[in-house]
Amino acid sequence: MFLLGIDYLSALAMALASLLSALLLLAVSRQLWTLAWNVTRDRDSKLPLPKGSMGWPLLGETLHWMVQMLARVFSHAALDSYIPGTQRLVRSRVQAWCRQRAPLAVYPAAKALTFCIAIRILLGLRAADHQLDHLSCIFEQLMENIFSLPLDIPFSGLRKGIKARNALHDYLEKAITEKLQHNDPSACPDALDLMLTGARENGKEPSLQELKESAVELIFAAFSTTASASTSLVLLLLQHSQVLAKARQELRQHGLIRSCGCEDCQRSLSLEVLLRLRYLDCVIKEVLRLLPPVSGGYRTALQTFELNGCQIPKGWNIIYSIRDTQETAAVFLNPDRFDPDRFGPERDESKAGRFNYLPFGGGVRSCIGKELARVILKTLAIELISSAHWELASAAYPRMQTVPVVHPVDGLKVRFRRLNDKEKCNSVKE
Repeated sequence: MFLLGIDYLSALAMALASLLSALLLLAVSRQLWTLAWNVTRDRDSKLPLPKGSMGWPLLGETLHWMVQMLARVFSHAALDSYIPGTQRLVRSRVQAWCRQRAPLAVYPAAKALTFCIAIRILLGLRAADHQLDHLSCIFEQLMENIFSLPLDIPFSGLRKGIKARNALHDYLEKAITEKLQHNDPSACPDALDLMLTGARENGKEPSLQELKESAVELIFAAFSTTASASTSLVLLLLQHSQVLAKARQELRQHGLIRSCGCEDCQRSLSLEVLLRLRYLDCVIKEVLRLLPPVSGGYRTALQTFELNGCQIPKGWNIIYSIRDTQETAAVFLNPDRFDPDRFGPERDESKAGRFNYLPFGGGVRSCIGKELARVILKTLAIELISSAHWELASAAYPRMQTVPVVHPVDGLKVRFRRLNDKEKCNSVKE
């Protein structure tokens, strides 16, 4: 018994020594990491470095951030050519939502919609509905695993992401090849057509691999973030009936709500029509202010600059928070309130400065798909407001999650139904 006790104590002592050694090594490595950053300061600047921690070696503050919030293609001419097809596709999906008797999970439905728009409208590729649903799941798997740890072992996130990427590339290779072989010169140009034209004007013929990679980037630009914003739009209009009523009144004034409900009588949308809908534009802006899909972005300092009396040295990697900026900017009165009128001509609080409102980022590297996203959001809003009624199908509003983009944890369960002719006539009365 005595010997057994000695062995136990020895093992415990060794374990404690190992733990203390690991903690000491961790502390020393963090101090060395901090020292390494301190020597990067710009010696020509007399300003101090900003206060705070540089986080852990190699990881920096990435883990902390994850826990906390974890041009040709989109020119006006190109956008105008996308609108008719987008309207038809959105209208058919909204009608399908209204025919569904069971509650609909809006976020998954919105992702399926935005993926379909990217494939059929933006890229002009052919795919049956069942194939689109399958491809949408593949692309989502790619997005879920794109930031996985670089461990290429069976069942790892990286392995799943690679498998999804290869499957998507296989489809794109076949679809793009077919498109190039059977191209209709009389059809309105889509994003791939515009990329090909631009490259050829510069004396270059893009390879199939380059077209596939560009196609994936364009799908990404129109997928998760637009689906997130679409879901937030449905949620916020559901919570604010007075905003919905005011938006419906604007649509009626522009002839976008017809009491007969006949599709042939519904006015076709164009970029010109969308630009006239000033209040709906304010609604979309407020949705993106209150619930921006993306938490923030990264930049590298190209030169040393001053921020709040501190120097940010050249070469530092910087994260800016979209959500925190739009929640705390002093120009926005009652920032927690959903108030589209804050962007109206009488107030327009966003004009007080360049960097108070930036749902798509800012500068030359702002989101390339921002104009397309606005078109999709406006088109969806028009079809929903003009033809549908929706109500919450759960006991309470869902909690919103911010990773990887803003979305409701349960998908937002909603029941949709079509407005009848009487409801369309009486939905807005001055």
